[in-house]
Amino acid sequence: MPNRLSTETSPYLLQHATNPVDWFPWGDDALDEALRRDVPILLSIGYAACHWCHVMERESFEDPAVAELMNANFVSVKVDREERPDIDAVYMEAVQAMTGHGGWPMTVFLTPEGAPFFGGTYFPPQDRHGLPGFSKLLLAISEAWKQRRAEVEGQGRKLIDHMGSLLKLTASQEEIPASLLKDAVAQLAATYDPTHGGFGGAPKFPQPMIVDLLLRLSKDDGAAAEMARTTLDSMAAGGMYDQLGGGFARYSVDASWTVPHFEKMLYDNAQLLRTYARAHLVFGSERYRNVARSTAAWMLSEMRDQTGGFYSSLDADSEGVEGLYYVWSIDEVNRAAGSDAQAVIEHYGMTPDGNFEGKNIPVYTGPPSDPAAIERGTEALLQARRKRVPPATDTKVLSAWNGLAISALAESGASLGEPDWIAAASQAMRAILDLSRIDGRLMRSYRDGVVKHLGFAEDYAFVLEGCLALFEATGEPQWLEEACWAADSAIELFLDHEKGGFFTTGNDAERLVIRNKELLDNAVPAANSVFAMELQRLAALTGDRSYEEVAAGILSAVAKLAAQNPLAFGHLLGAVDLYHSEGLEIVIVGAASDELVAEVHDRFLPNSVLIVAREAGANYSPLLEGRGPIDGRAAAYVCVRGVCDRPVTDPQALASRLG
Repeated sequence: MPNRLSTETSPYLLQHATNPVDWFPWGDDALDEALRRDVPILLSIGYAACHWCHVMERESFEDPAVAELMNANFVSVKVDREERPDIDAVYMEAVQAMTGHGGWPMTVFLTPEGAPFFGGTYFPPQDRHGLPGFSKLLLAISEAWKQRRAEVEGQGRKLIDHMGSLLKLTASQEEIPASLLKDAVAQLAATYDPTHGGFGGAPKFPQPMIVDLLLRLSKDDGAAAEMARTTLDSMAAGGMYDQLGGGFARYSVDASWTVPHFEKMLYDNAQLLRTYARAHLVFGSERYRNVARSTAAWMLSEMRDQTGGFYSSLDADSEGVEGLYYVWSIDEVNRAAGSDAQAVIEHYGMTPDGNFEGKNIPVYTGPPSDPAAIERGTEALLQARRKRVPPATDTKVLSAWNGLAISALAESGASLGEPDWIAAASQAMRAILDLSRIDGRLMRSYRDGVVKHLGFAEDYAFVLEGCLALFEATGEPQWLEEACWAADSAIELFLDHEKGGFFTTGNDAERLVIRNKELLDNAVPAANSVFAMELQRLAALTGDRSYEEVAAGILSAVAKLAAQNPLAFGHLLGAVDLYHSEGLEIVIVGAASDELVAEVHDRFLPNSVLIVAREAGANYSPLLEGRGPIDGRAAAYVCVRGVCDRPVTDPQALASRLG
């Protein structure tokens, strides 16, 4: 019989709706039931594309004997971490404090009041690799609760007291030194892999925020340029990048980017699309342009719902096997590609023994000797692949991840001359604001017409970022208005007026055991990093310096810690770079302005803002005051924090000023 999860909309929760476990979704009903029965809560957190979440479900949650133990001794609660990042962050911090590491599936045992007292990640059905079998663990936790209750509750109180260390950071009165950026690059160089690019060893994550930081600094720092270029080249050559269909998998299990963990996440691909588009501007690489284009094509063809919003992820598994959809035997290639097979085999580095469990993950060996054969052969492999059972799609539409995708498509569409991307970004933002904004309050997610959960700080942060990217890409003032709405609403709901920075949850949200702040950049930039960047940009566009003051408060609290741990603060360090930059303000006014606008979009100018006003007399920004066409021709005004050069009407003159 279906359990309580059957009425949820999250694909991850629905995956567990027919388990024999008496699952509850997170909420008052679960907490009240634990109090009524006086039993602990078993909190299980994961997400739909998670391979090991599927494994633990098959091994334990579908086992009637295990379910009986869970139902008799616990109130079991299932949470989709993508829907509820607030819950995930609180209890992930607890698990990391207890075990030194974290991940998903995450299993945490709580008192009925929500205090964590024991936890971990994946637990096997029987004792294995130093981990206790799940049934044995359930019995031990239940016995401890019944026999040593005071000790267990004391452990929970101590853990809560230990948590929230980053909440203690406060804004400093000291100036934020520009030398932090050099210190950060030196720290990155110490962990850089000069052979394959990237940072650290296996498993290796793409780290687009770090590459973006290096691109920012590459003009004046050859080491930063080399680290960025080698990393981008290596990632685009490996199996983590889908050489056939475009888009990137979550991470590589090896140091050479060859064997991916096959799930594809919207947030990774949005960031990598933008990073490769920026890298094309910096280095002039057509390979980077092609990677950006294929990534955008994958997002637009496979990840959109009927409203124009973007889905969350593709599963790692198909037919219960990780990566099955993406790998090839030589015989399969020969059958699919026919006379082009040998060229395809050589181009994608395939061998009879394969590079993954006896089969081949396509990799890039270099420019093709016969481009026409590779184009035909690749299309033939794609046609054959489409006949396979595809990985499942998590079809919920998250406001934050959509804001990130919108920002990437708008910015990259402008820089690479892809107006269809900008149009798709506009449609997606309208869908988010029309469907997920209820009575002026942004919500977290929607799926199949059902909107759920109050939006978090990151939802507002990425909507702000997306609206500003659309404003610069289109010149339409509606997007600046929506950006101001997102910023003002976030300040009202999330800002810590005492210590600075933004809380994860709004002042209208349910209270968890602690009220966290998202400060570390992880798989996506932290909400505070995004606000530190975008509020500075919004201040320049609107002339409202209160936005900049809020951003500076975030930077002053976190900047020194960021320089010591740059891998955890890549996006925030970009905001430090903006803070210390000359702050370029570019205003283009006039109807026939496309050539001038193209000169701006053809350059990577991370520390600039752009206003394009095609109608005379526009007054929605103080940067437009007193500025108009010159002798009937569109004119460009280039200013540094309000100090302006003479306007120019010639694209070449503008190019000379921008460098």
